[in-house]
Amino acid sequence: MPEPSRMIEESVSHALRLAQSWTGWDGTPIPADDRVYTPHKAIRRITDHLIDHLAEVEARLAGVPTIPDHWHASAITTPGDLAPFTKEDLAEATSRLTRLAQIWTVRLESLTEQQWDQATLGAWTIREIVEHLADTYYADAVGNLASTPG
Repeated sequence: MPEPSRMIEESVSHALRLAQSWTGWDGTPIPADDRVYTPHKAIRRITDHLIDHLAEVEARLAGVPTIPDHWHASAITTPGDLAPFTKEDLAEATSRLTRLAQIWTVRLESLTEQQWDQATLGAWTIREIVEHLADTYYADAVGNLASTPG
């Protein structure tokens, strides 16, 4: 298991390795649990998830209230989610997600042990948030499309 401050970089790297196979996606949404996923939806959810929790952590560390999350998350599939996933989309996602992962790593490496594990009533610790973000569910829902028969 990677160091906690590197867990998000590892999960983003995993997602981007899978995403390299998504440029051949046939346009059929992929069922996972009670939802459907597409390459664009997976990238959207990973990005939004990283931004949402980054805003939460930064607000907490600054001692200000967090802004409530009003995103529909994976409950919706937008028209943009259904668009073909091109090599250009992969390049854009790679730039976006690697930069977000770096922001997380830099921020996390600046924390003290107390900050990592400080409990806030009704909220996860920062360590719990990072462990949550390290879950690769959205990318895994789409999976490796190069290994899909067809």
